[in-house]
Amino acid sequence: MPEAVIASALRTPIGTAGRGTLRDTTAFDLAHHIVTAAAEGLDPALIDDVILGEGLYGGGVLARHAAVTAGLTSVAGLANNRHCAAGMAAVQSAAASVMAGMDELVIAGGVNSASTSPKALFRVNGEWEPWMSPTHPDRPDAPNKDMSITVGWNTAVAAGLTRVELDAWALRSHRNAVAAIDEGRFKEEIVPIETPHGLFSVDEHPRRDTSAEKLARLKPLHPEIDGFSITAGNAGGANDAAVALVVASGATAAREGLTALASVRSWASVGVDPAEMGLAPVKAIPKALARAGLSIADVDLFEINEAFASVPVAAVRLLELDPDTVNFSGSGCSLGHPVAATGARMLVTLVHELRRRGGGIGVAALCAGGGMGSATVIEVPAP
Repeated sequence: MPEAVIASALRTPIGTAGRGTLRDTTAFDLAHHIVTAAAEGLDPALIDDVILGEGLYGGGVLARHAAVTAGLTSVAGLANNRHCAAGMAAVQSAAASVMAGMDELVIAGGVNSASTSPKALFRVNGEWEPWMSPTHPDRPDAPNKDMSITVGWNTAVAAGLTRVELDAWALRSHRNAVAAIDEGRFKEEIVPIETPHGLFSVDEHPRRDTSAEKLARLKPLHPEIDGFSITAGNAGGANDAAVALVVASGATAAREGLTALASVRSWASVGVDPAEMGLAPVKAIPKALARAGLSIADVDLFEINEAFASVPVAAVRLLELDPDTVNFSGSGCSLGHPVAATGARMLVTLVHELRRRGGGIGVAALCAGGGMGSATVIEVPAP
């Protein structure tokens, strides 16, 4: 079976939705920019497909649109949607096709523009109301329009997490992200993008001025619920970004002189009750590792998305992870959560950080709307 290797791993800077630098840059613009960057230096005839995760731009195929605007008119495109795991699922689909021998080289990733996402209307009892496709049937214990309860709070309760623990993790996330920016650790993975508001090259969501005191002063999102520990400070942001990885067979990469930055060892996706959504990574991670013949002890670094701080904190507690190996450069609370791009973004950061450290095994995992979770295991070779 062919080996699936990652030959390029790129992303745009992450913008803050609605008021950030990418507020007037559409998903089509983002997709064009990142696919063009990923295709640079490649023979278009070698590219078998473009697969992009998308969560808010339903009704079309961003990947095909980007292929056309990037001059890859002979390349098809596939829209992929697994909610928060859409970008990761795109990379998994590319790896599967390469490993099956169906494709030799695929550009895969995810695009999210919360700032410019179209708004829809839905007819209810003869009246038109604002509408967004629900991730699961609405329930009191798992409301489909309030993830602060369904994911954040339910996870905190299930794992016995306190507000202090969640705020401490959020503060750590911001500090890790700011340190990564200041040390230039994102430079190899970020492709600057020209916007109506100037050249954008540095993630803008992390807060340098946050502190334990400021986080503690934030009001809980549901003060009517006794002990509710979820605030805007320990929750992921709403963000814009685009990500693309080149996934190729090992033989193709060698033949074309491409550097195999990492290999895709395995992956796994799971379903859980929607009320247990935030615990899905706890099930997906061991399943993915088992498929690679590995265990928690074999992993050098983890990326576990901070849709809410309670998600990685619960995973650290329940899987007995070393917290120093988790979210080393920040995550959703600091960098932000550009939904359809997040899973692919985590893989990009994981690839480059492991290379910076001299190689090793990495796992990226996240929960996803509807009661889903996904994890991917990669290996970065030693220099």
